Amino acid sequence: MKGNSPVEILLVEDSPYDVKLTLRALSKQVANYIHVVHDGAQALDFIFATGAYSDREVENSPTLILLDIKLPKIDGLEVLKRIREDPRTCTQPVVLLTSSAERRDITTAYRYHANSYIVKPVDFDQFAKAVREIGLYWMVLNRPPPPDHAGTDDDG
Repeated sequence: MKGNSPVEILLVEDSPYDVKLTLRALSKQVANYIHVVHDGAQALDFIFATGAYSDREVENSPTLILLDIKLPKIDGLEVLKRIREDPRTCTQPVVLLTSSAERRDITTAYRYHANSYIVKPVDFDQFAKAVREIGLYWMVLNRPPPPDHAGTDDDG
């Protein structure tokens, strides 16, 4: 990926199988450009335009981040926490898409202001349907705050 190519969805997933299923479910029907990273460190580099992604601009953020929790290097909950702590990314839509149904993970995700927490269905058809519905909601129906007004109360 080069510089400021438009990324609609950032998929942070370490399972090649889940990446393949997610891309299949989202492609063409929901998003034109999906960028995949495989661990939490890569995710943070992408989001904050550092390391291999230093040619990006932080402000050129994806419309949606789909984030697994159980990731190598830095787990997804820590990635979410860092996104929320930075004023440049604090309003970034982040959906946890994970196999973990542990109460502790769900509670922590919402404490760190996840927009949604979805446990991956085991069945392929249910998984594909869930991913398509997530994509449709966040890419088509949802209206995020404008970049210049994120975090303000101005209606104007």
